[in-house]
Parts: sequence; structure tokens; C-alpha cells
Amino acid sequence: MKSFIRSKWVLAAPALMIATLVFQNTAWSQAESAVSIPAPQQDEAPAGAHLETAVFAGGCFWGVQGVFQHVKGVTSAISGYTGGKARTANYETVSMGMTGHAESVQIIFDPTQVTYGQLLQIFFSVAHNPTELNRQGPDYGTQYRSAIFPMNESQTKIAQAYITQLNQSHSFSAPLVTTVEQDAHFYPAEKYHQNFLNDNPNYPYIAINDIPKVEQLKQFFPALWSDKPVLVKF
Repeated sequence: MKSFIRSKWVLAAPALMIATLVFQNTAWSQAESAVSIPAPQQDEAPAGAHLETAVFAGGCFWGVQGVFQHVKGVTSAISGYTGGKARTANYETVSMGMTGHAESVQIIFDPTQVTYGQLLQIFFSVAHNPTELNRQGPDYGTQYRSAIFPMNESQTKIAQAYITQLNQSHSFSAPLVTTVEQDAHFYPAEKYHQNFLNDNPNYPYIAINDIPKVEQLKQFFPALWSDKPVLVKF
């Protein structure tokens, strides 16, 4: 089920002061903390000069997109929906939690600057909490599940091996619930969802839940940090 208030914030966009007063004492004030984890033991070999695609789902796509827009080597990060049909790939329908879609982010990256394994490390460490089943922070429902949508067999093997590695090393306090879902199609989200973190840094949901993720990216992965975000252009 969609977090009702977040949905209404997007559609109605009330004053930030009112929203802050209403929610300052709720669960929204409990931001997730990043976890320092080892790099994947299995990763792609250094590639030539070409672009590659990755698709991840880790709760609300605002924060996931905002994190990966600041990763060096990422040339594009687009919010969208993955796992369901084209006819249901819209915010209101996905928010019902019955479409099979997950709020996701399609990442285009240069593997000579950042590897698929490094993106996975950021995904698990900073972008979301992979031990929460069908929820992230204040949002709950299958559309907020932790999922990886590999584009090829190599990505599938790397993702599955890394999940096993992290579980065996007990890098988290609980087992990972991240699914690896193949043959899923990505559908871009509506324009008003794109660059949401960048354009609304003081929005209460963003300020509480997502800005800390961007700051933790800079702290945990300084070599991959890019101060200038790669924004979706219209």
C-alpha cells in the first residue's frame, strides 16, 4: 500500500511548513543509516568505452535516483516503474500495490569509470536498506520492495553472488530480502518525479529520508562522488 501522505504531497503540494508541523514527530524523522560493507568479490572485468544499463528498486525512487545522480561515471539516472505491464506503469496505479511494479531507477553508466559491482555496493550500502521486506522507511507495499533487475546473465550472476556474499559475511543485522528479477521492462515515471530530490531538497520527506543518503554517499564512497548531479533533461 502506498504511503498515503507522500502520495498526497506530490499531487497537492501543500505548504512545507504545514507538512513539517504535521510529521515532525512521526516515523519520518527516523532516517536510515548507511552500512559499511565489503566490495563484491565477483564483478565485471574492465570494459572498453561503452555504456551499460542497470535497474535497481529500493523504496521511493526519489532518494535512489538522487543518490545515483551523484555517482561518478553515471551518465543518466531516471525514475520509473519495473516489474509490471505497460498499461499499469503510472504513479496512481502503481501506488495501489497490485501491479507487480516496483518504483525503480534506470542507471546508465560508463563501466570504465564505475563497475556494476560498485553500483551494487552503493545500492546496498547507501541507497536503501536491503533487509526490509516490501517497505522502506515510512513507505510500505510491494512497489517499495528491494529488487535488482539485471540486463544480462553477467549482471544476474554478479548480483546473486553479492547477495550470498553479504549474507554469509553477516554484513547486515538481518538477511537480505532483495530479489533478482529477470526479463522485466523499465518504464519512465512522470516528469514531476524526475530530479525530485535535486529540485526539492527542503521538502520534508526528502530532507528527512533522502538527503542523508546523498551525504552518506559522499562519506562512504569519496572516490565515486560527483558533486554535480546528472539530471534528467526534458
